Amino acid sequence: MNFDFPYMLGVIPQILVYLPVTLLISFLSILLATVLGIIFALLLRAGKIPAAFAHLYISFFRGTPVLVQLLIIYFGLPQIIPSMNSLSAMNAVILGLSLNTSAYLAEIFRAAIDSVDKGQLEASLASGLSMFKTSSRILFPQACRNAIPATGNVYIGLIKNSSLAFTLGVSELLAAGKMVATESLKFFEAYFAVALVYWALTIIFSELQRRLEKHLGKPYAG
Repeated sequence: MNFDFPYMLGVIPQILVYLPVTLLISFLSILLATVLGIIFALLLRAGKIPAAFAHLYISFFRGTPVLVQLLIIYFGLPQIIPSMNSLSAMNAVILGLSLNTSAYLAEIFRAAIDSVDKGQLEASLASGLSMFKTSSRILFPQACRNAIPATGNVYIGLIKNSSLAFTLGVSELLAAGKMVATESLKFFEAYFAVALVYWALTIIFSELQRRLEKHLGKPYAG
């Protein structure tokens, strides 16, 4: 095998030029997915009709490929909703990744909320705390702490799924790798360089997650 290691190192700076696009897609998708995940987690704990709608939503977005969802949003929806013709490829990717990821986060958040001892909530309410203070001081801090490991894994998956943006014509890391590979015909080196960049991103994110878990775990240390 003739692997051009110097070439691989040399193309990494060219690929990194498109890193801000990948980070922007990932960051905005994480924010929107988290908000939607919280909403659907609460719907799962609401009445039968809201819960049924949430289950249908979660089932669809967890049961179909992310790429298919992106293609439906970008190419399919404008056919039935003309106003979506103005939707850019970037926004379509952010919307698609957010909807898909929120379906997984909803279940994680629901489980995290359910993991908090109900006795604590009842005792807090009985002591005179309002529902808002009970939720903000007792329920959500513990639920967040319990949800972080699984949530972090989902976020990492979202960062990697952002590579699908190139299928809609968005110039990000994978698209940059494809352009470099096409010019040089050194596909293995170019795509391996892209893989290294994504690997580095996941390592950095995992370390941030570990530190956050450690920080939030301090109040509960014995």
